[in-house]
Amino acid sequence: MGLKIIKKILSGNQAISIGAYKGNARFASGYPGTPSSEILEHFKNYPNVIAQWAPNEKAGLEAALGASIAGVRSFATMKHVGLNVAADPLMTASYTGVNAGFVVVSADDPGMHSSQNEQDNRRYAKFAKVPLIEPSDPYEAMAFMQYAFVVSEKFDTPVILRSTTRISHSLGVVQFDPRTLDNEKELSLAKDFKKYVMIPANAIERHRVVIDRLAKLKEFSNQTPINKLEKGKTDFGIVTSSMAYNYVKELIPDANIFKVGFSYPMPGDKIREFAKDLNRVIVVEELEPFMEEELKIAGIEVEGKKYFPENGEFNLDIVEEGLKKAGVIRERATTVYFDGFELPKRPPALCPGCPHRPIFDILHSRKDVFITGDIGCYTLGCLPPLSAMHTTVCMGASISMGVGASKVQKEDKVVAIIGDSTFFHTGIQPLIDARINGANLTVIILDNRITAMTGGQPDPGSGFTLKGEEVNPIRIYELAKAIGIERVFEIDQYDYKATKELINREIDTDALSVIIPTRPCVLAPKRIKDRPLVVIPDKCVGCKRCLRIACPAIDFKNNKAIIDEFLCTGCEVCKNVCPVEGAIVHKEEK
Repeated sequence: MGLKIIKKILSGNQAISIGAYKGNARFASGYPGTPSSEILEHFKNYPNVIAQWAPNEKAGLEAALGASIAGVRSFATMKHVGLNVAADPLMTASYTGVNAGFVVVSADDPGMHSSQNEQDNRRYAKFAKVPLIEPSDPYEAMAFMQYAFVVSEKFDTPVILRSTTRISHSLGVVQFDPRTLDNEKELSLAKDFKKYVMIPANAIERHRVVIDRLAKLKEFSNQTPINKLEKGKTDFGIVTSSMAYNYVKELIPDANIFKVGFSYPMPGDKIREFAKDLNRVIVVEELEPFMEEELKIAGIEVEGKKYFPENGEFNLDIVEEGLKKAGVIRERATTVYFDGFELPKRPPALCPGCPHRPIFDILHSRKDVFITGDIGCYTLGCLPPLSAMHTTVCMGASISMGVGASKVQKEDKVVAIIGDSTFFHTGIQPLIDARINGANLTVIILDNRITAMTGGQPDPGSGFTLKGEEVNPIRIYELAKAIGIERVFEIDQYDYKATKELINREIDTDALSVIIPTRPCVLAPKRIKDRPLVVIPDKCVGCKRCLRIACPAIDFKNNKAIIDEFLCTGCEVCKNVCPVEGAIVHKEEK
């Protein structure tokens, strides 16, 4: 009786987690970041695995590398900007190599759906001299993840598996059997001074190993079956990879296509053979001309970015337009739906009842402050009508930039805004900097007890782990006090009057202070719903002060404010800012 084959419709992230488990990975760590977050959330459910969130991507990659050296196949997950944080250990892990297979999953975000930049992390593979594998759909995401562990052990190297938003979140049919692939040999903890201790004398020798390994990987890239030729009928050829492959295949199904799955090192010999009988070769790739440059360096004549944009996420229309510019298709191949109809724009907004809202409303009233912001839901505080943030660069930069700004300018008071998960990620060191170097700065750490922006994952202050196990949470108040900061305050920001008095007092005090608003996220662990508020029409004067808090539950019609009772959580921020006593009340008081 044969083994039962299972077919499921899965997202790319689910498929990556299945591939990791079937590839016998038993340890995983990372930091949540869209579009990568769901990988560990699915992987945690498998038996006999360790899956955990790390405070940041650097710690996650290092933990997974440690597990690999200890003899267990492991992987780390992160979004593209997270690899910047983890780049330090990645570069040296290329030198140390691995023991059991070790994979770094980088989920890039072309189009910046939820990111502050659009960097192309294929560059990291070349920078670190490690292999790069790119799936083009959920099935390949599963299969290539398994394959990545094999490559890692075969060549004693970390492997980057690069996904993108469209691959991570799109659905596809994934066929697999329930077996897992065991390691070919039992591995144990590796103790090898010359291999794993990167003092300069050892690193010099290991760098030679890396260069030799890269030569072997180039040869392997020309042999691996995940780089494949799809023979067609055209006199031109297309070199493509990742999600772009699907668009090309739909637009020109009969083209000669070289589909790249092992993207670094590029299979130069194989593509040179592919190109020799063709009139021209066009490279279709999202973001930077990574493959185009590699092929030109190899002496292969190709075209690419002169037809396609270097920014933004590709879709069928963009690829079609590029192929039309290249002169390889003439007639429109796609069907236009809703021609001339544009979907209404839906700007992002803080949730009804969001505890961040009163903080930004209070700060908005101060025209003498410079507010350095950070990465999280609260970044939306930069948008009108709240308009209470002046910088956002990267995780943890709010406090660091606040330190610098407070040191060199005397015009405005400086306030740094950061969330709890971001603070644990990369905010502790800048707070130490502020304390040691005597910054005149007010730091507001929005402690909503969760990593809200990426779906409500726990952080070190949440009190539970990725698997839901209860742990003793780290209190930010105690951490700030331990650093030696004297002025540290916790407050429930739903007490609008007290919060406003505290923030204004600390801004006007010439000292370093930390304010920790402690109201939890309105959506975690479940949606907080209190008594809804209503507007008394006869008392509303139409001043629109309540609209300035940017609550989606509040509308304005016929010169009167209206509150949607279904959306309202009863936070009372609108009631607190309303200048008319009794114009906004709880429903039962109407």
